[in-house]
Amino acid sequence: MLPSPVLVLGLLGLLSPFAAAALTAPSDVAALASVKAALAASSIPPRSCLATWDFSAADPCATPRRTHFVCGVSCGATDAGGATRVTAVVLEDAGYEGSLSPAVGKLSFLSHLDLSGNSFKGPLPSSLRHLLRLRTLSLSFNAFSGTIPSSLGDLRAMELLDLSHNQLTGRVPAELARIGALRSLDLSYNKLSGRLPAALPPSLVALALRGNALSGPISRATFAGLHRLEVAEMAANRISGLVEGWFLRLPALQQVNLANNSLSGFAVGEAAPPPPQLVALDLGYNRIEGELPAELAGFPVLTSLTLRHNRIKGAIPSQYAGGKTGSPLRRLFLDGNFLNGKVPQGFLGGVAVIGRLGDNCLEGCPDGEDLCQPLQKPPEVCDEMYGAVRPGL
Repeated sequence: MLPSPVLVLGLLGLLSPFAAAALTAPSDVAALASVKAALAASSIPPRSCLATWDFSAADPCATPRRTHFVCGVSCGATDAGGATRVTAVVLEDAGYEGSLSPAVGKLSFLSHLDLSGNSFKGPLPSSLRHLLRLRTLSLSFNAFSGTIPSSLGDLRAMELLDLSHNQLTGRVPAELARIGALRSLDLSYNKLSGRLPAALPPSLVALALRGNALSGPISRATFAGLHRLEVAEMAANRISGLVEGWFLRLPALQQVNLANNSLSGFAVGEAAPPPPQLVALDLGYNRIEGELPAELAGFPVLTSLTLRHNRIKGAIPSQYAGGKTGSPLRRLFLDGNFLNGKVPQGFLGGVAVIGRLGDNCLEGCPDGEDLCQPLQKPPEVCDEMYGAVRPGL
């Protein structure tokens, strides 16, 4: 490889006895130095990765790394000029505090950037759009603010994007749908608002939007093309409307969590093969009215169903207990509704089902059964819900 001591010294302004043996592209060295300089020196612990980044003593890509650049940076690729390029910056959760330098966008061979679990703050730099080789971007558990740059949609090679647990605001950019390789998208626990985007990356396997202020219905246009989606985690938002059968029957969908939203009902309906792959469905703490859909008993691998604390009326479908297709229900949480009638016998007597049927209007649910806890609602509450008049009134 060709040494470049003059360029390195010019960019960094440092006099180093190791300059003649430089390996790393000068632009990468300068970018790494800027990333470190943008952090508060007091937030860099003495034995941390960044504490070993001493540009006056060693080249970032030189080996062996016994005392300097011992962690946090990886190298591998070589550019057309023969210089070694930085391919990954992965910092430990050491409490680094400061902003993310826009110079990070000059690490043009970077494939992995992980700064999670620290105290980075301020906006996400728009220069991230230049990292066209980036495959994973994890900035979770920091204090980034502002909006998510729509230009992240230009990072077509990215497979994982995790911006969860920050203070990001605004909408989920529709431009993210352009990332054709994206398999995992996690924007949970921010301050995002507005409706779900009109489209999402078609290659998604896992989607997590939990703990924001997203609103509006679950649009078929947004999800219908997600044939690989296995996990949809959208709890603790303001999503409204119906839970429809086309969504629950997405061909690869296995886990859905829409708890703590403003959903109002079901429209499951019957469907032709192939059978749905849904294993777990959580719709607790919504505003769902109507009756329990018997059609869910036709989901062959559905073993966990949570609909607690809604406004569901009517009887528990007998198919849930004895006539369910495929695997039986193993977890069933229906407490906090207005279900009436008798408990299907298949759920009583020590069968292998964990859950709660209490705080309803059910008959024949023995107090001694764990499944029947807590106690049923007072009769007058149930009468009011069903419009009944009790004797003597």
